[in-house]
Amino acid sequence: MKQIVLASSSPYKQRLLQRLGIPFVVDAANVDETTNTKLSPEQTARFLSLKKANHIAPKYPNSVIIGADQVADLNGSPINKPYTYEQAVAQLLEQSGKSVYFHTALTVLCTDSTGAMTKYTGVTSTEVHFRELSIAQIDAYLNHEKPYDCAGSFKSEGLGIRLFHRIDSADPTALIGLPLIDLCSQLLYVGIKIPHN
Repeated sequence: MKQIVLASSSPYKQRLLQRLGIPFVVDAANVDETTNTKLSPEQTARFLSLKKANHIAPKYPNSVIIGADQVADLNGSPINKPYTYEQAVAQLLEQSGKSVYFHTALTVLCTDSTGAMTKYTGVTSTEVHFRELSIAQIDAYLNHEKPYDCAGSFKSEGLGIRLFHRIDSADPTALIGLPLIDLCSQLLYVGIKIPHN
């Protein structure tokens, strides 16, 4: 079986990929994430996902490289990771009572011994409908979970779920950062068998 390489140091993406029960290695694609400001949030996610996979592909001949990136989108403007409590409060207040799209791009590059490459990049978009949030609710949530490394200032796999009225998605794992339904399809397409047990 070809070696599988995840081009990310994200613990969230690693935990998701572990669900599939296939061996993989991690090689963080430390790339400049500055992008053309004329790109939409969805285009930005696609561009960065491909850039990360392409960055490490030369190091791994005859392998399957997985790149992923997520960009949150409020009325066409990107929402980044907050990194601080103050920024997280501001983000959650801005998102309160609104719908936010989270565009999660997946790139799968499959190389063979001759250097030929099969390339796939797709985007799974998730619409998150936020409840009306008070400062007290936001403060209690942030002090409990501290999601400062997450775009949108929440962890949907944790208590962040209580911030939402509804989530609309074709793949619930996309919101966490790696769309496993799409990934399974692409791995099967390039000949990677996913165990049943």
